[in-house]
Amino acid sequence: MIGPDHFELDGAPHRVVAGALHYFRVHPDQWADRIHKARLMGLNTIETYVAWNAHSPRRGDFDTSAGLDLGRFLDLVAAEGMHAIVRPGPYICAEWDGGGLPGWLFDDPAVGVRRSEPLYLAAVDEFLERVYEIVVPRQIDHGGPVVLVQIENEYGAYGDDAGYLRHLVDLTRASGVVVPLTTVDQPTDEMLAAGSLPELHKTGSFGSRAEERLATLRRHQPTGPLMCSEFWDGWFDHWGEHHHTTPVEEAARELDALLTAGASVNIYMFHGGTNFGFTNGANHKGTYQSHVTSYDYDAPLDEAGWPTDKFFTFRDVIARHLPVPDEVPARRTPSPVLSTTFDRSVRLADVAGDLGADSAGAGAGASSWTATEGVPTMDALGSYRGFALHRVELPAGDEPRVLSFAGVRDRAVVSVDGRRVGVLQRDQHERAITVPPGRVLEVLVEDMGRVNYGVRIGEAKGLVGPALLDGAELTGWRSTPLDLGAVVATLSGDATDASTGSASDSSSHVSRLDGPVFAHATVTLDEPADLFLDTRSWGKGVAFVNGFALGRYWTRGPQHTLYVPGEQLRAGDNDLVVFETGAAAAPVVSFVADPDLGHTEQ
Repeated sequence: MIGPDHFELDGAPHRVVAGALHYFRVHPDQWADRIHKARLMGLNTIETYVAWNAHSPRRGDFDTSAGLDLGRFLDLVAAEGMHAIVRPGPYICAEWDGGGLPGWLFDDPAVGVRRSEPLYLAAVDEFLERVYEIVVPRQIDHGGPVVLVQIENEYGAYGDDAGYLRHLVDLTRASGVVVPLTTVDQPTDEMLAAGSLPELHKTGSFGSRAEERLATLRRHQPTGPLMCSEFWDGWFDHWGEHHHTTPVEEAARELDALLTAGASVNIYMFHGGTNFGFTNGANHKGTYQSHVTSYDYDAPLDEAGWPTDKFFTFRDVIARHLPVPDEVPARRTPSPVLSTTFDRSVRLADVAGDLGADSAGAGAGASSWTATEGVPTMDALGSYRGFALHRVELPAGDEPRVLSFAGVRDRAVVSVDGRRVGVLQRDQHERAITVPPGRVLEVLVEDMGRVNYGVRIGEAKGLVGPALLDGAELTGWRSTPLDLGAVVATLSGDATDASTGSASDSSSHVSRLDGPVFAHATVTLDEPADLFLDTRSWGKGVAFVNGFALGRYWTRGPQHTLYVPGEQLRAGDNDLVVFETGAAAAPVVSFVADPDLGHTEQ
């Protein structure tokens, strides 16, 4: 409960020393290990967001299987003798796709965003009611680990709709949540005033100037425990930038200042994990910037779950203020180094079906083809992540012409009669390209991650029309979302050509990757182990291991390896499938000893 000066547990003052660990960013077979290491650093609490769009990719769904089993995750926290903070949003930011808000939420243009709008609130209620079915029986008063639940997330940076916040509070309490409710905002007068309600306990989010920011928080909340519920000990990365790190000594000094002041703290992140598949978000502050696959965050526990220098330094800081277990975790050892070759490949054109195909004959990579006059967005196709393919017949002509769109969200590979002619990239503000004469124009569009912060939350993805050819609208489109999993399964299942079903030479060597193309390799292991897939010689695409989507790679960097959880591997043969949308400088498959997350500013 909230006391006059401290959190109170069983009637005694209690300090929360927590670390952020998002279950949906970590392989579920690794949860117990990461939670145990949090306790070894001296933490007593695990904090997690709940990602709405991960649990509910379609309205009415609420998936709690495998890596989305929030109940099992909280039970593992309890088994380690730790407490839990749950932050269900519904908006979570977190550099996560769409800030956690599902794409389908915005199919109706009348829906609101993070405000008291009936359509939005009805969907939010459906989600939160399912979350609280899991959380309520795991509260501390029921013998469970949950001690705090957060309402919304840094709302003062977005809006000031007190009625919206009150609706969330009323639903939360009506669902049976009895633990204290908190809010978090950056400690400015404006954000703290707009982002909370009198009955909610305010906390701050910051990574520096601890004493100053705690003082600001205290002005807005004269009594009760001080808490930095997002102590930023690192930062996230965008494609095309450097890898962000925070000096260990600087972060440790600020953590010590927080604990010396008597404040509670949640270290964001304790363990960042990975944006597996297509789950990364993006920022847009004048220029679109997509987050990389790794969410290492320069956290105390690295992306692969090993303690860093920051872990041991933070442990020493915490030990000055609270008891720390005697057990010390081991440091990371190099991962196995191995290499192989791609043994078969198939072009996207050969698996996506012929122009004009219907859903029955669409091929392994296409769910169904939709005919429209104007070019549709991905959202209009009912697709909210990944790739979509568009085809249209070009008018007769013998000269090059200029193709343009009203918008490209976020990357479009343009081909004519099967030959790639160029790429349009949102982050370069590109919307037009010259195309040669030909019969069929094909555009492969990639959603690089939905904006997770600011006013562009909820915007549609894909190609934004009209599509113009030398200023005249280009009509008669056929479009389909790509089911990459179907192609991956076909290539991984046996050595058959995915388009024709004929046997291919499984011992052949693929000498060229000129995308869009799928390529398969067999990776043979004596025993499972964490690996780091080297992507430096490839162009741009996504990789799968044994059907599991590791995430995006891009020669642009800064990230040049993909983390492969050992729990996703097996002794013997493993299937690696790459969907390369550009071109590989060298079509080789290598696994290296150490991660390469890119250059830093230093």
